[in-house]
Amino acid sequence: MRAAGCDRIFEEHGPGPARMLPVLSRLLGDLVADDVLVVVRLDRLARSATDLVTVIEDLQRRGVHFRSIGDPIDTSAPRGMFALQVLGAVAQLEKALTAERTKAGIQAAKARGKLAGNPGLRERRPEAIEAVSKAREKIYIDKLIASSQTWLPLVRQMRPQHSWDNVVWVLNRRGQDWTVERLRRAVHRMVRKTLAEQELLVRSPRRGPEDHLMTLVAAIAIADPHLSLRDIGTQLEQMGERPAKGGKKWQPSLVRALMDDAQRLGLLPR
Repeated sequence: MRAAGCDRIFEEHGPGPARMLPVLSRLLGDLVADDVLVVVRLDRLARSATDLVTVIEDLQRRGVHFRSIGDPIDTSAPRGMFALQVLGAVAQLEKALTAERTKAGIQAAKARGKLAGNPGLRERRPEAIEAVSKAREKIYIDKLIASSQTWLPLVRQMRPQHSWDNVVWVLNRRGQDWTVERLRRAVHRMVRKTLAEQELLVRSPRRGPEDHLMTLVAAIAIADPHLSLRDIGTQLEQMGERPAKGGKKWQPSLVRALMDDAQRLGLLPR
């Protein structure tokens, strides 16, 4: 890593691959535009081609480059981008093959005269219902863990200073699809499994109407860290937001003042 030019090196000391990687999760949340994330091998970042592509695409949206020392991927170079496109195709193939195998298994079962579904569930047996409930919970948790590197770092960055609405707004601006109810349930599950910190569930501070512009500016800056003060002002104008002191145009100095307030209150990192 030193030979590759890395200034800061992070080492994971957590449990096995079936669990969360807290050091990696926090690192992904701390990265900003123009940073370069370097890993020794691709399996240090994700456990499947689908997860890998999802994480790297999220980094790209934030202006963060990615490089794997042991693999031909460097998103700051054309060849690395081509390799990423190939990985994206592999991820799509992975999904398609899984769907095909599932469909073929169902058709084969029907050809043998078997009814689709769980016999125990059809007969409403309590032990079958409990087993299915546990299996569904495990699938849900596994999916959360697999995808957590694309959303949990941001939750850790914003909670509890920001409201759940703000966190969801930023996540969806980064191309994800969350509702407040789904995100809160996901974080509750991760906390219950000790895969996330209890403090994420602490109630966010009550803020008055006068703080609306400050929290909105903070959310825009977190969603797109590469935006200039003028860019943020343009977005505010497009959203129909007007400066508190009147007028229609947002000057960079007004945006800067709101960002300074947001940093002072912990809504933005300094």
